[in-house]
Amino acid sequence: MGTSFPPSTNAKSPTTRYLPLIKYEVEPSVCPGVHESGCREILGVRIGDSESYSTWEEMFRRLRGRGLDGVMFVVSDDHAGLVQAIGKHFQGASWQRCQVHLMRNLLAHTPVKVRGEVVRAVKLVFNAPDIEEARRRLAVFAQSFAKRAPKAVACLEGGFEDAMAVMPLPDKYRGRLRSTNMQERLNEEIRRRERVIRIFPNDDSALRMIGALLAEQNESWQERKYLDMDEFREWAATRAAGCDGNNVVALAA
Repeated sequence: MGTSFPPSTNAKSPTTRYLPLIKYEVEPSVCPGVHESGCREILGVRIGDSESYSTWEEMFRRLRGRGLDGVMFVVSDDHAGLVQAIGKHFQGASWQRCQVHLMRNLLAHTPVKVRGEVVRAVKLVFNAPDIEEARRRLAVFAQSFAKRAPKAVACLEGGFEDAMAVMPLPDKYRGRLRSTNMQERLNEEIRRRERVIRIFPNDDSALRMIGALLAEQNESWQERKYLDMDEFREWAATRAAGCDGNNVVALAA
């Protein structure tokens, strides 16, 4: 993880000694959520491989140990280790595959000359008013691009159901819960701070900087609601009458 960069030395002074400069690169895994009040919260942070099952399994296990319960909806990208950890610790919660990441994945399999058309057609699928219309638009997409972008068609068809898990929610909540944009903005701010500091001697020093930033962000989030929860509560009561402990509406991992 570390790389030594010796300073310039004078060849005529063989006894010169130096201390290596360690460039310590951090990879934080941050877990924000939306409380039943409608406000966002930072639930946890850990330094580790953000695509590793062990990183997320430990993160979620600690959150559960601290009392996290009643998670109803989890939004993430499709990293196998992350999805596996979600399935283990949040059984019964709906998993939403990030539509932005799915779009990037399928564009990677799309010929350049038809990418613009593919983007417009996929957005029509994602923005369908209901799941039946989304499936109809998916069929149109598959027929239109079966020959021109067959790998993109296969990618969208393979990820469709998980990417449309948001559809049962009331329409007003779909826009913010269909992607990990909340998470991405946090990651961008962390990376911006990292570029200023550039060097961390160890995990603890990186965690102190990131923790201070996240504490500041968490405090800022309490000043306004991210979601108006009135309609959501009515929908949730109809969907799961009698379920207790729904203290977290959504996680964005």
